[in-house]
Amino acid sequence: MKKYTHIAVNQTLVRVMVWATLLCLPFSSKADEGMWLPHLLKILNEKEMQDAGLKLSAEDIYSINRASLKDGVLQFGNGCTGEVIGSNALVLTNHHCGFGAIQYHSTLQNNYLRDGFWAKNQDEELHMPGLTASFVIRIDDVTATIMDGIGPNTPEKERQTLIAQRIKKIKAEKEAGTHYQAVIKPFYYGTEYLCFMMEVFNDVRLVGAPPSGIGKYGGDTDNWEWPRHTGDFSLFRVYADRETNKPAAYSKYNLPFKPRYHFPISVSGVQPGDFTMVMGFPGRTQEYLSSYGVKMITDVLNKPRIEIRTKQLKIIGDESKKSAKVQLQYADKQAGIANAWKKWIGETGGLKRLNAFDKKQEQELAFMKWVSVGNPNRFNMYANVLEGLKANYMELETFIIAQEFLREAVYGTEALGEILRYRPLADIKNDSAAQVWLKNQPALQNEFYKDYDVNVDLLLFACNMKEYATVVPENLQPTYFKDLVKIYNSDFTAMGKALYAKSWVTDSLKAKAITNPKNLKKAKNMVGKDPLFELAMSFQTKFEAEFKARSAALQEKIELGNRLLLQGMREMQTNKKFYPDANFTLRVTYGKVAPYKPRDGVEYQTYTTLDGLVQKYDSTVEEFRAPKKLLELHKNRDYGQFANEKGEMPVAFIARNHTTGGNSGSPVLNGLGHLVGLNFDRCWEGTMSDVMYDPERCRNIAMDSRYLLFIIDKFADAGYLLKEMTLVRDKLGAEKQGVTPNTEKK
Repeated sequence: MKKYTHIAVNQTLVRVMVWATLLCLPFSSKADEGMWLPHLLKILNEKEMQDAGLKLSAEDIYSINRASLKDGVLQFGNGCTGEVIGSNALVLTNHHCGFGAIQYHSTLQNNYLRDGFWAKNQDEELHMPGLTASFVIRIDDVTATIMDGIGPNTPEKERQTLIAQRIKKIKAEKEAGTHYQAVIKPFYYGTEYLCFMMEVFNDVRLVGAPPSGIGKYGGDTDNWEWPRHTGDFSLFRVYADRETNKPAAYSKYNLPFKPRYHFPISVSGVQPGDFTMVMGFPGRTQEYLSSYGVKMITDVLNKPRIEIRTKQLKIIGDESKKSAKVQLQYADKQAGIANAWKKWIGETGGLKRLNAFDKKQEQELAFMKWVSVGNPNRFNMYANVLEGLKANYMELETFIIAQEFLREAVYGTEALGEILRYRPLADIKNDSAAQVWLKNQPALQNEFYKDYDVNVDLLLFACNMKEYATVVPENLQPTYFKDLVKIYNSDFTAMGKALYAKSWVTDSLKAKAITNPKNLKKAKNMVGKDPLFELAMSFQTKFEAEFKARSAALQEKIELGNRLLLQGMREMQTNKKFYPDANFTLRVTYGKVAPYKPRDGVEYQTYTTLDGLVQKYDSTVEEFRAPKKLLELHKNRDYGQFANEKGEMPVAFIARNHTTGGNSGSPVLNGLGHLVGLNFDRCWEGTMSDVMYDPERCRNIAMDSRYLLFIIDKFADAGYLLKEMTLVRDKLGAEKQGVTPNTEKK
């Protein structure tokens, strides 16, 4: 078990310490840090943003009375952002955000991932089942209603029950008589609540995507890295009911949604020092973690997660080289595994370089000083917060790896994850209930087996089970698994071959028989006695019996501790602007275009060009194999109106915007609110920004809007799409001198 440093506070000594010590510590937000709520910009950020170069008002960004920038930003699916860039609801997002849709429509004969896809008209656009586009209509503060009568002495379980009941009631009231969805989210660990009224569209269609030699150029090698040369974009369109312009189920009779706002696209680019702003739906940050939470990430969780995913990626990579079919089937899975894997590596290194644990403890010591010299009520409220967090994290550590490896090793083995879906069939006693459950399974089966290869999964099984047996303490492993390890003498390949040969889940035809209502009793028996089901259930049962309740109770205590710690920090630092952690709600972040020094003796400039892409080109390495036509356009310098003043074709740039996962696909805007880039990544040295922000190294990476237009127009010959867009040439330099900017439509 890792040992946590103890914060011991001598109360008598503390009371005589100089109060000014508190004022010397680095409590204030760093430059460019923050993920701000758009409806509060007027109060918290407008002046600072305008001083930095914003030419708009807060009302221009977020308004419920007229069209504003927020009306052009959308939540793309369940994990990304998109923006409207055309009058017919043409939507721009990242290639990796649209990856699933592109893969869904790809076959070996029509490999859109490899070759790209461009609909020549709206009839050729491809509907993606299950994909949604969600717009924020307004944001309401519902804290007072939810927290009415709930105080510090309210028992936690009672508190949670009351909050859940009130959220349900408010949601029903907000949605009544509308077609909107009310999404209520907690902020500051549940001390404040906001309701986001969302308009959710279900008919979203793929319009265009570049080939992987552009959209994924650099692959996993360049992921999280700068300099980048990736054209990471794809285009979709939102459709609505032809009569009402409201969301509707997919129909060939639907028409493109008439958007309230679409972003003009700048062909002027950005320069070092220029103001930029990102709007989007960042997924999750933990900026207010205690030192013990930071230590859990760096010293307990990340290392084993990185090690198992390193081995998984090698298996998938090796098998993909042998088979074009496997490469297509596992492209999206490989990207998903690699994304978090590399992020964890950078995050761990960044937090240790920043001495994040020590800095957090320094702040916590100052907090305890403040608690000790205050009034008795303050002392009673906060005196035991840090000791409680320490104790709860230490207890959680005793089994957190076993819990984490349920996801990484068990669910990371496709056959085990898939067969667990059939648990309801084994559990259901009522035949009619079982038949109802079965109705939804054929479609899920088709989706699973389309991208499943049993030989690849066997290799992953052997890898994952070996890692589980090695990393998870033996007393936390299920007995059924330990017995198998003994039977097969720790030969996990032999174990996998034997179990897979006896299982029906590895065979799509046998799996289809399971979902036949005529064979219901036989199907129940087949599920319950399947050796892979028994193995998967042994892991799941062990978790549910020994970890689940303990984990939930500890997480509840940690949540309460974090809530009290942040509440106290906010009381102590009344002059600091605290932005809430990301929780996949609409946010605004802003910062200037700026270079950075990743390490001693190295400095990166702010932009890359097509010249750099060609320099990386290697026909023998798939990740750096660019399309022939792109190379020809570069050779001929055929960039049209999209080259910069030096005659270069810009590809990407960096800026000090505080972003995270979920900001993928976010619009990067200049001071006039015009689209200058498409956010798609962060630099590797700054991935710890989810926990601790470093203005010296944290940079978001964006594809230059001019590269987007160049690829659409010159490479894809899809210039007809540009006719939907509003292209502008900004004169921000003139405006700085008090001259009205000149914009011209192209």
